[in-house]
Amino acid sequence: MFTERVVSGMRPTGALHLGHYHGALKNWVRLQSEHPCLFFVADWHALTTHYDSPDVIERNVWDMVIDWLAAGIDPQQSVLFIQSRVPEHAELHLLLSMSTPLGWLERVPTYKDQQEKLSDRDLATYGFLGYPLLQAADILMYRAAWVPVGEDQVPHIEITREIARRFNHLFGREPGFEDKAREAVKKLGSKRAKLYQELRTRYQEQGDEAALEQGRELLELAQNLGMADRERLFGWLEGSRKIILAEPQALLTEASRMPGIDGQKMSKSYGNAIAMREAPESVTKKIRTMPTDPARVRRTDPGEPERCPVWQLHQVYSDNDTRDWVQKGCRSAGIGCLECKQPVIDAIIAEQQQFHERAQPYLDDPSLLRNIVADGCDKARKMAQETMRDVREAMGLAYD
Repeated sequence: MFTERVVSGMRPTGALHLGHYHGALKNWVRLQSEHPCLFFVADWHALTTHYDSPDVIERNVWDMVIDWLAAGIDPQQSVLFIQSRVPEHAELHLLLSMSTPLGWLERVPTYKDQQEKLSDRDLATYGFLGYPLLQAADILMYRAAWVPVGEDQVPHIEITREIARRFNHLFGREPGFEDKAREAVKKLGSKRAKLYQELRTRYQEQGDEAALEQGRELLELAQNLGMADRERLFGWLEGSRKIILAEPQALLTEASRMPGIDGQKMSKSYGNAIAMREAPESVTKKIRTMPTDPARVRRTDPGEPERCPVWQLHQVYSDNDTRDWVQKGCRSAGIGCLECKQPVIDAIIAEQQQFHERAQPYLDDPSLLRNIVADGCDKARKMAQETMRDVREAMGLAYD
């Protein structure tokens, strides 16, 4: 129904780390050459946990966008923007909150997990409870087909889909919908109209998923349909009402659980991260002091790579020969832990060199960065205004 857009964003909590790169940015770089992509700085989300220290947000925003560009995000291929500069996000969040059950927000797994991890902060706020809804608004605003995420973020995409489905059910009650859909079918031409009806019957009566996909393709290729008629026919094909907000799908990354230096998932909040543009000497120190298999108390004690967080880094950075060397050497005590860590250190420092080189022009001339973001904000807002026009109309708020 809508273009195959990819939408994703990040909270500006400081310089990005290798978990961000391997868990999201690496995937973004690939996707930008395959789909229309929008990537945004979720600065309002930063306030959900750091509302008492907003003075750091601005610097974090620009540091993060530099890291995006350092990773290889191309502003010629992707739209880069800041959430708060597109005020329609707040409006959609508010309107969605009118119909979203409270229990949906309370059951998001990361809600309790973050409360436990950030127990030193007062998170008994509406902003923290409601952040999954704001996240849903961020995605649904651009009618995204795909959202690249790590495994831990999949529940957020699922609740976003539920919110979109509920919204379409409640507010897709267009007066005379079926009559308008029948008139729209006629615009397909006699042969395509007949095929559409056949595919619709096969899907709704027999549950034929192939018929659904074929019907969607037929509508995508129909040149003589306006946007409103196309939306009606998508909804009628599926047996639902008018589709106003598209349900997105999650795109999982290959390495969605990048380990930190303590073995947990890498996160700045947990204090276990390695920054994308960290100094080589700091990287070396952090890796060399990482915990290893507890069984290896002495150099001569054999170990098991599967119990060691360093092995997880080898799975990201090392080739098959190096992994074989690690497994054999660890289990036989043929190599020590520091020897095992050195290939990881070398690989990380080599990877970071390209980040430093790409970032330098924007550090030398910050106006280049500001211009990229300003252009992206303009493009994003035009898309957002189109969505909100349809949302307001569906909710009876399109006053003349």
